Amino acid sequence: MSKSLKFKIRQKLITDYRSIFSAENMERQELKEKLLPIMDEFIRREQAQISEQDKLKIVSELIDEFLGFGPIEGLLKDEQISEVMINGPHRVYAERSGKTELTNISFEDENQIMYLIEKILAPTRRHVDESYPYTEVSLKDGSRVNIVIPPLALNGPIVTIRKFSKEIKKIEDLIELGTLDKRMSDFLVACIKAKANIVFSGATGAGKTTTLNVLSAYIPEDERVVTIEDTAELRLTQDHVVRLESRQPSIEGKGEISIRELFKNSLRMRPDRIILGEIRGAEALDMLQAICSGHKGSLSVIHANTPDDVIYRMETMILTSGVPIGLEAIDRQIITAINLIVQQEQLLDGSRKITHISQLNGLKDGRAFLEDIFLYDVDGINHEGKVQGKWRATGATPVFFSLFKKAGINLSQDIFKKE
Repeated sequence: MSKSLKFKIRQKLITDYRSIFSAENMERQELKEKLLPIMDEFIRREQAQISEQDKLKIVSELIDEFLGFGPIEGLLKDEQISEVMINGPHRVYAERSGKTELTNISFEDENQIMYLIEKILAPTRRHVDESYPYTEVSLKDGSRVNIVIPPLALNGPIVTIRKFSKEIKKIEDLIELGTLDKRMSDFLVACIKAKANIVFSGATGAGKTTTLNVLSAYIPEDERVVTIEDTAELRLTQDHVVRLESRQPSIEGKGEISIRELFKNSLRMRPDRIILGEIRGAEALDMLQAICSGHKGSLSVIHANTPDDVIYRMETMILTSGVPIGLEAIDRQIITAINLIVQQEQLLDGSRKITHISQLNGLKDGRAFLEDIFLYDVDGINHEGKVQGKWRATGATPVFFSLFKKAGINLSQDIFKKE
């Protein structure tokens, strides 16, 4: 009976007391005082036979859910865990040190997961229901949450939480983690300060957004930065930052605002830089044209497995946008607009490394020509399962080296000497 009673109370709280979901800094005792009268009302209405001890136990469990994230609260607090994946009520996975493992944590039923989803969505403008059964939001700490519910999710509600790393703030933190070396960090920081246009590429979970976040800290304070994202997860430290987020359609299917529309509007906001959270579609052409028209220092993210794939994906996005433009013209736009592609990967041992820093160096046979400046060579895997390798310079010097001189940045060309 206590489980059924707890379910009914939870449902009433969801429908009648949504304000509690988004209340900030609520103390445990204050919440207990709110829940006890609701509990007593249900006991009287249901004529439930329940001991005082069981009543207080249910209240305590509900408080844990309201003040935190229920069964997964411990996983979210564990600093060694970078991602939490809920595959229905009875299978909860966690990524620890780059490796995914099945935990011993479970939910009572699908309704408890739906309650967690309601709690996550309450402070936002997002929603999920049968007509729009998926969405993506950010938690207050910057962690990103993807939600898919039935009928799309056949195993029950699916929740994937990619935790925001509070420990990774400076380029030195990435060096210590083995994401890149000192030469590469000096080069990338110089590129940010000199307003080079950079695309950060990689698969899901490779760490590209984290790297962008870290490098964005080197954008000068006096610049006006506009960020455009589907789900706001970038955390810039500058004061003069305008954050824009796309909007999904309402329940009636109206009011959608796309990334492309936001990007076009951002050009009228006098930005010194535009940071595009992810290139997914026709906005690729808008971005290239904007950069070519003088908006330097733009940063963006794209999902691709190699630097070459970045070019192929952007070509495809533009070709399918409906704009009548040939492939060679597209590649001319790409090489004019983009200076660097920073490719990041998650290796077999779970470590995340920048494996290519590649520049666009003109056209070759009518196609954009990519040239690696730095590479990560894998030597093998040791007996502990750790990937062994090293970064090396290819000997190529940036064709945009003059940008550093114009910006007054003293970057030694020695870091590009071939090894």
